[in-house]
Amino acid sequence: MSSREREIFLLAARGLSNSDIAHSAHIGESTVKTHLSSILTKLGFTSRAQIVAHAYQSGLLH
Repeated sequence: MSSREREIFLLAARGLSNSDIAHSAHIGESTVKTHLSSILTKLGFTSRAQIVAHAYQSGLLH
């Protein structure tokens, strides 16, 4: 993942909405959706819930 994708990954893992992620990362919602799609594909995931679970299991969130 790119550094921007890692940033979006962590924001999504914290449960932020696309709108909140866009605001926090200073990007548009469509860009958030593009990043999330890329993240899901790269990790072989099908849902945001898997992002959250992976972040906790990997120790990225406490």
